[in-house]
Amino acid sequence: MSDLREERWHRMDPLAEMLLLNLRAPDARPIEAVQLRPTMVRRFTRVPIVGGLRSVQIMDRIVNRVWDYPRWLRPQGSDFDLFHIIDHSYAHLVTKLPPGRSLVMCHDLDAFQGVMPGSHGGSLVGRALGKRLLDGLKTARKIVCGSVATRDELMSYNVVPAERVTVVPNGVHPTCSPWPDSSADREAVTLLGSPDRHRTELLHVGSTISRKRIDVLLEVFAALRQRNPTVHLVRVGDTFTRNQERLLASLGLGGHITMLRFVDRRVLAAIYRRAALLLQPSDREGFGLPVAEAMACGTPVVASDLPALREVGGQAATYCPVGDVAHWINSVAELLRERENDGEAWRVRRAAGTAQARRFNWPEHAHRMTDVYRELLAEIAARDETARPLVFTDAKRRGA
Repeated sequence: MSDLREERWHRMDPLAEMLLLNLRAPDARPIEAVQLRPTMVRRFTRVPIVGGLRSVQIMDRIVNRVWDYPRWLRPQGSDFDLFHIIDHSYAHLVTKLPPGRSLVMCHDLDAFQGVMPGSHGGSLVGRALGKRLLDGLKTARKIVCGSVATRDELMSYNVVPAERVTVVPNGVHPTCSPWPDSSADREAVTLLGSPDRHRTELLHVGSTISRKRIDVLLEVFAALRQRNPTVHLVRVGDTFTRNQERLLASLGLGGHITMLRFVDRRVLAAIYRRAALLLQPSDREGFGLPVAEAMACGTPVVASDLPALREVGGQAATYCPVGDVAHWINSVAELLRERENDGEAWRVRRAAGTAQARRFNWPEHAHRMTDVYRELLAEIAARDETARPLVFTDAKRRGA
């Protein structure tokens, strides 16, 4: 069960796509997987003049999530053996499905801000939606986290039994590779210009929400430019907020940052490949997919010293204390010197990153998810004496 396509979640949609593709692979164990998601019903965004406003778009999203999607889903409850909700921000759908037949992928705990025991923050609407999501998460028979760090954080709130939670790391999209892709590389040149030995590109990929610490990114970049005016920042993802725009202007960075909205997967891989470094200064992460993607493309990474990012980057990444701008400046500058002056050390660093990234692949993810499905089906059979016999070797089981 996938996110609404019209929401255009550039991280969630590929997760559903790659899991489905690998569950259907010829050498996969027999699982008949079907993707479920309705078409978004446009209401408020059809209103002239105001329909394009972000607040109006959010209203349409909320109504579709909490009203249309559940109503569309309810009649299909008897058509499948299992229901896999790919995104925890749709966990409320569990309560509309047959009991004990749902699992939810929990990527991080952002959506539960203010509703977990002892937690604070979030808007009134956010907390109301978060309570629905938490009720669904508690009801799910299985919860699959993308990292040990996310599982441990979830367990710290004591809201679900430990035996219902497991870890299956995400995979890296197969387009992420250190090898050239001529057509994608040409598209990257169209967006960024030809690679120039007199311009050093630093890269940040993702949203601009507060936990991404764009303030640290900009301050580090500004200090590096004072040392080396050839440094240029490439940002792929959401546009800057007003506060971030003001900081950018105050640091005199206008004209030294290239902003790109979310791009095609192949082009993103090309952008990773041409970057000198990926910077990931977040103060919270559930997994840190850009870290794995960059390393898969042969691009070294500097990341905040967070459990989830260490889980992904291993010993191949360089880590800095969260928010310690001076430490970040020195670490990035040292790596850029290595890139310029020690080709062999830089080659070894890149090779270590690609080796680390190979741990995160979609065939393995699908294999481990199939184990979770089988375990859940076995529990259903043990609980329900009327369930059909389970024969995994030659019978296909249907799941959404």
